[in-house]
Amino acid sequence: MQQHIYYTKYALQFADMQIPELVTVFNSQVGHTGWTSMRAYHDRALIDEFQRRGINVSSIYNGKAISFARPIGYDLYTNTIHIIS
Repeated sequence: MQQHIYYTKYALQFADMQIPELVTVFNSQVGHTGWTSMRAYHDRALIDEFQRRGINVSSIYNGKAISFARPIGYDLYTNTIHIIS
């Protein structure tokens, strides 16, 4: 994704957050189906921050699409995002 000013804004915001805060941000989007370019910048910056920290996001991101269908948790020991049932 091109480094748009809004992407950069979100990326800087997420870089200052702890992992539990990032999980909370993700979970606040669960179930929301509206789509705008601002949401795309937000969501991409969020996934990029998880990945920048080396967190396995394969349960919610396949390299093309992010799933906000269900809430997530974080496993510190495996450094993995997992779906909460």
